[in-house]
Amino acid sequence: MDETSLRLLPPLRAAWAPVGQQASVAVSGRNDHASLFCALNLHSGRRVTLRRARQRQGDFQAFLRRLRHGRPVHDRLYLLIDCHSSHTAKASLRLARELNFILFWLPKQCPRLNPVEHLWRALKADVAANRQFASIEETLRYAENWIQRLSPQQTFRKAGLLSPKYWLHKVSKNF
Repeated sequence: MDETSLRLLPPLRAAWAPVGQQASVAVSGRNDHASLFCALNLHSGRRVTLRRARQRQGDFQAFLRRLRHGRPVHDRLYLLIDCHSSHTAKASLRLARELNFILFWLPKQCPRLNPVEHLWRALKADVAANRQFASIEETLRYAENWIQRLSPQQTFRKAGLLSPKYWLHKVSKNF
């Protein structure tokens, strides 16, 4: 699982203009941001998402509850997770234990090990770059729909999970 911050002002990836002229990029001048949480089932390709205004411990805890919703608490759920402060907060760790989550911690500063990070990169390249939505809510809705519309095969491809050498293949066989 992972979360990403989406901004109303798009990241500028490229702009074309005649040689010697400044490229014109229309933006509103106001910026806003929100977060999108996503968990990926490594076996089925199913994605669970949650849109939130922030990326704080309360938001992460809401996502844990969303992941647990409709599943018996006695069934363990395994999460591969980074060391973001919202994840390591005492209240978050306590809730994860109460909801029977087993947390596997990624090394610090190693986003390439998280398959959801690869989904974010594809999302931002295909959806967010060089485009501005009317509101941050529209941005979040579009991004969440983009993630949810992917087939399991597309999800695995974009997340890098189709490579036979991907490090999680060896680990996930134990779950």
